[in-house]
Amino acid sequence: MCESKAYLIKDGKEELLMESVDFLKPEGDRIVLRSIFGEQTTVKGRLIEMDLTGHRILLEQTGP
Repeated sequence: MCESKAYLIKDGKEELLMESVDFLKPEGDRIVLRSIFGEQTTVKGRLIEMDLTGHRILLEQTGP
């Protein structure tokens, strides 16, 4: 499988945002994530790191 876990840095701490992420799309100051199960979430933030072999996405929240 090639899905990843997405983590959000919030108040200096990493929190699991979503598991089994297979789609990520930047849209202006927001990032849309979708899982293999069809769940979708949008975060106001920026991409910090994507480790494809480690199946890890790290985002930083920049607003509510």
